[in-house]
Amino acid sequence: MCRWAAYRGDPLYLEELVSSPAHSLIEQSHCATRAKTATNGDGFGIAWYGDRPEPGRYRDVLPAWSDCNLKSLARQIRSPLFLAHVRAATGGGTRRDNCHPFVQGNWSFMHNGQVADFERLRRPMEAMLDDELFNARTGTTDSELLFLLALQFGLCQMPMAAMAETISFVEGLAEHVTGSALLRFTAAFSDGKALYAIRYATDSKAPTLYAAPMGNGQGYCLVSEPLNDDVDSWAEIPNGSAVTVTAAGVDVAVFQPEKRAIAKSAVIAIPA
Repeated sequence: MCRWAAYRGDPLYLEELVSSPAHSLIEQSHCATRAKTATNGDGFGIAWYGDRPEPGRYRDVLPAWSDCNLKSLARQIRSPLFLAHVRAATGGGTRRDNCHPFVQGNWSFMHNGQVADFERLRRPMEAMLDDELFNARTGTTDSELLFLLALQFGLCQMPMAAMAETISFVEGLAEHVTGSALLRFTAAFSDGKALYAIRYATDSKAPTLYAAPMGNGQGYCLVSEPLNDDVDSWAEIPNGSAVTVTAAGVDVAVFQPEKRAIAKSAVIAIPA
């Protein structure tokens, strides 16, 4: 499982999440405490918003703890909204195109979790994409494909509804192709204005998600695990939640995708 951190509010230096805290994201890359694996060394990435609509992005396949450029960038870049991720690969090779965050237009996305039996589901999932989004796919991960499906289902117009439609589609597809569905999904995504996050799983094992105020109380961060030992300042987001962070603050709502039946004619037959 991966680890990630995201922030929205008054501009902060990226190091406030990435490298400075006692349990920073770089620290979590080799010593995570609330994940299946303590080491998240299969690459990293950051995406940040500034004066342009589209985010800047830096990714590499090195472990986050060994990349001096990451620490230097985090110390110099100041942003009101950014996403940062360290990867523990569950599928897809260790290559730059598979490192989060993924970016398309003004949207950025990062994910912690997995789609069970992804190799059996990948082709019919890709078949749902129009040509533009299909050609935008550069990596091989389930995470990138979930992001592109959400864009296909209307992420730009209705972010949470599009994510619900995406997860509902994948669940229905998995039940049709494999007879069962197992999806774990804790993700953050943004259009450069609001920060969104979802914590959800088909079982009771959704990857962790916490929230806390940051930046003199003028912003909020969302993280896979707390950045320090002040446990009272961190609120755990329940499984089955949708989080929206705007200038007005943090809103947490119930997230429960509707079950979606998949007709036989709607999918490509994949050999067992």
